[in-house]
Amino acid sequence: MPQHCPDNAAAMSVTILIVDDSKLARMSVVKSLKALQPDWTRLEAGNAEEALALTQNSNPDIALLDFNMPGLDGLDLAAELRDSHPRMVIALISANRQQDVIARAEAMQASFLAKPLTEAALAVFLTKAVDALGKD
Repeated sequence: MPQHCPDNAAAMSVTILIVDDSKLARMSVVKSLKALQPDWTRLEAGNAEEALALTQNSNPDIALLDFNMPGLDGLDLAAELRDSHPRMVIALISANRQQDVIARAEAMQASFLAKPLTEAALAVFLTKAVDALGKD
């Protein structure tokens, strides 16, 4: 049974960007998002370049970024997104749980979510993201 985020999150207009070079990983995240927040707008990109192009014409509130991608990795992408969208809530998703990666994510005010990403962990992050956005 899905864990739902707070009621005020359901009433919000939120756009979330999902960036992962693995289509299967994106599909898994989207499935969880549909269960947790079916009314949110979802944008998907298979790499950092696609994500940057998408964000030129949109203003996502939240970004879920895979760490290990070809080209720009998730941390580099997070830095670029932070510069262009300073209020965006960002999470780095990775199976690489090395302290250096986690510390670098935290240094740029991004959350770290371990792969495989569970619906419960995503729900906790989304609740914090909604609070950080201050949308109600």
